Amino acid sequence: MFSSLRARLLLWLLVPLGASALLNIWFARREALNTATVVQDRLLLGSARIIAQQIQYEDGVLEVAIPPAALELFQSTEQDRVFYRIASARGVLLSGYAELPPPPSSLKPEESLHFSAVVRDQPVRVVAYAQPVFAAPDEGPVVIEVAQTYQAHRRLVRQIWATSLRQEAWMLALVAVLAWISLRRGLKGIVRLGDKVRERTPGSLEPLDPGPVPHELQPLVGAINGYVQRLDAQMAVRSRFIANASHQLRTPFTVLQTQVNFGLRSPEPGQKDEALRAIFQGVRSGTRLVNQLLSLSTAEAGVQHPRPPVPVNLVDLVQRVLEEQAALAQAKDIDLGLDLQTDRVEILASSSMLHELVANLVDNALRYTPAGGVVTVAVRRMEELVILRVEDNGPGIPPEDRARVFERFCRLHDDDTPGCGLGLSIVQEVAQALGAEVQLSDPAVGTGLVVTLVFPASPR
Repeated sequence: MFSSLRARLLLWLLVPLGASALLNIWFARREALNTATVVQDRLLLGSARIIAQQIQYEDGVLEVAIPPAALELFQSTEQDRVFYRIASARGVLLSGYAELPPPPSSLKPEESLHFSAVVRDQPVRVVAYAQPVFAAPDEGPVVIEVAQTYQAHRRLVRQIWATSLRQEAWMLALVAVLAWISLRRGLKGIVRLGDKVRERTPGSLEPLDPGPVPHELQPLVGAINGYVQRLDAQMAVRSRFIANASHQLRTPFTVLQTQVNFGLRSPEPGQKDEALRAIFQGVRSGTRLVNQLLSLSTAEAGVQHPRPPVPVNLVDLVQRVLEEQAALAQAKDIDLGLDLQTDRVEILASSSMLHELVANLVDNALRYTPAGGVVTVAVRRMEELVILRVEDNGPGIPPEDRARVFERFCRLHDDDTPGCGLGLSIVQEVAQALGAEVQLSDPAVGTGLVVTLVFPASPR
């Protein structure tokens, strides 16, 4: 709902302030009620004392006169009703309204009591005051009661509460304005940083200059610069890959064009057949190059967006790959063997990516192993690890070049061995996606290469 950070911060600030203001308003209403009650009680007590001063005892009779000043205290625009009642200590009504109830408890001389009651179906506030008669102490104190309805009381409550409400509203508005100004000034660093990012030219991968940004934004700037560096390195790798791929594809197409032109110009059927055979070999090599490029792209996608792994029986997968590569092994008279200890070894992996990895390992070994050689694939489980070994007796790879062979389009032998230098690169990418480790070593006897992959095993 609030896409602006400034608006969100202001909302998070105003919500607790608003809750606090509501709580203050509730307390203010309670205080207004208490204040209005105190004012009304004091007026009632003042009126009762004025009446009490007019009580006289003459000739054995209590005489009561209600002075106008006692009732003028309650004059207002609200037209409140005022009731009074004067009774002797024995409860005999001397003057006033009989329906005004007596106090709920007895009073000592000069003691007052405030309480609420209902007179003529109207709620009233009542004060009872005990006035001693010094001329006739045996008569006991005279109880004077004065009551008033609540119209003026409610008006005073509304006035006091409205004043508090206006003050809270003005304070909340002032705080909101000041908070908005403070947030604008405080978020200038973020706005400035956003402007710097927007002003960058497309394709610019230079580190972002943070400038005078707040301390809290420095991790964000560092993360952006770290991402820019990784993106720069990735783009550099992609650029080299595209350049190398373009070069690798340009050569087969150039050769194909030359062979097609030669076949078209040749009048002899034998020369045309020779050109067709060369074209066939070129198309097959180009197809293999395209397939490996696609495999490498798939492996890279698997590293960046890995799929959920599933249990895969590595033994069945290796057997299937060896069946697929049997024709190439037979064509070169290579002894392609499988060394197993059990018929089931499971690992958690993507079946398609694992097939691509094993296929490239076996294909690479067959292509670099001379005719009449030996290629052996072994699968072992050692505790919580699974070992896949592909061993050949080809020319091998010198130790100083083993780190370089995982680079794309890297070829160490300048011979006529078909290939484009992507096999081990694909193996490395897929192994990284599957969480496996690749190791290169020499065989125990003779020349050749041993490629070992170590996988974490699936739970038994």
